Parts: sequence; structure tokens; C-alpha cells
Amino acid sequence: MPEQGSSAADVTTSPLLEGAAHGFLGRAGGRSTGIYAGLNVGLGSDDDRSVILENRQRAKTAVLPDSELVTLHQIHSADVVMVTEPFALDARPHVDAMVTDKPGLLLGILTADCVPVLFYDPVAQVVGAAHAGWKGAIGGVTDNTIAAMEKLGASRNSIACAIGPCIAQDSYEVDAGFQKHFVEDDPDNSRYFSTGQPDHFQFDIESYVANRLTKAGIVRIDKLGLDTYAHEDRYFSYRRSCHRGEAGYGRQISLIGLKA
Repeated sequence: MPEQGSSAADVTTSPLLEGAAHGFLGRAGGRSTGIYAGLNVGLGSDDDRSVILENRQRAKTAVLPDSELVTLHQIHSADVVMVTEPFALDARPHVDAMVTDKPGLLLGILTADCVPVLFYDPVAQVVGAAHAGWKGAIGGVTDNTIAAMEKLGASRNSIACAIGPCIAQDSYEVDAGFQKHFVEDDPDNSRYFSTGQPDHFQFDIESYVANRLTKAGIVRIDKLGLDTYAHEDRYFSYRRSCHRGEAGYGRQISLIGLKA
């Protein structure tokens, strides 16, 4: 478990996103305690709101101190918004991805097993961030993020993507109905499911999302391969909390922005 009150944030970066301020943050370095111990940034949790707000400030400071943090009210959709200025916390759009070409805005995606994807076009100086749960992933949230970046002048040939900490295949058991939904959408999706317990499968959502990016024309993709479920000392996990019957769960944040 992370040390409560520790000031050292756990920030993982990708060489493919070099040039953009970015980081996939873990749970270390925050003020939350109990089941939320560490850097819980989830406003939807029952954690102390003042502590959550301080944790969000700490996360921002760890990546781009003089920026304005922008987050969403995530709903597991495939919808994207173009950001030109910060949103008030009580006016966050109900979408799951965002893009910007404005320096000084730090885009933040919250996850606790779902897939955070950060996008950067170093030529056009456009960034994006997407929350890809399974519903958003199959619905095309990454495809829509790329299309939104193109509207700002980005090119698929220039965009690089990094896939951050998420639940790994060994930790992600799904039932036969779930697997059927993906295979009916595209028979090739069967390769992302390995056989598990009777009538169950293990789903490799990280590779599925990476393949969606590849099919969309992205050639530079970094899969960090960090399992949120297995690494309790580093990450919050919705599924782990459910398996333990805990009353709630924390969220970590993935950040990207253009330096002013």
C-alpha cells in the first residue's frame, strides 16, 4: 500500500509522447486514507472531497504545474469533446475523451481498471486523452478521438499513442455472453480471449485497444503493460475492490498537455 501523505507521485511516461507534458499516475503521493489510500482523484468516490481536490492539484503539479486541469464526467461512451478552456467541476461534459491544441490545458482521464489512452501529434501540436472501458472501446472512442484531433490539424501518420495502466488479461475474467458480443462485432476479436473457467474467458483489453488504434492508421503505439488489478501497491482497481466487498474504490489519473 502507498504511504499515506507521501509527496512522491508515481508517474510513468512514454518515450513516444516526448515533447508533450504527460504522465500515467499511480496511487502514491496523495492524502487519502483507508480504502482510498494515496492519490485518489475520483470525485465520484465517497472520499473526502477536500482531499480529492488536493490530490488532483498534486497530480497536476507532478506533470505540468502551471496548467489548468481539465477532466470529464465519464460515462463509458464513445463521445469526444474539443477543449478550448477549462470546465467547472459541476459543468464537466458527459463524454469519455477530449482533444485540444491549446497550450496550458492539462487533459485528465480517470481510471480504475479501464484503459487510459494518451495521444500526441508533435507536428500539429495536438493532444488527446480517452477513457476506454469495454463499452467505449468497442464503440469506437479511440477512433473518434483520432477524428477529433484531425479536425484540429493532426495527422494519423504523426499521432503517437500510449496505453496506460489497466486491467490485464490474467486478471480480467468475462462470461461467454461478453465474449460473444465482441466476436459478433468482428470474428477476429476472438484472439483477445483465452479460455478460462467453464463458460468464461480472459479478455486482453489492452491489446484490443491497441489493435483498434492500429486499424485506425496509428503506427506508433506504446503498451505499458501495467496491471491495475495485480499491483495493489501502485494502482486502484474497481474489480479488486468488488472482489473484496469494499464500499468504494479510488481512481488514478492519466494526464497530457501542451506546454505554454
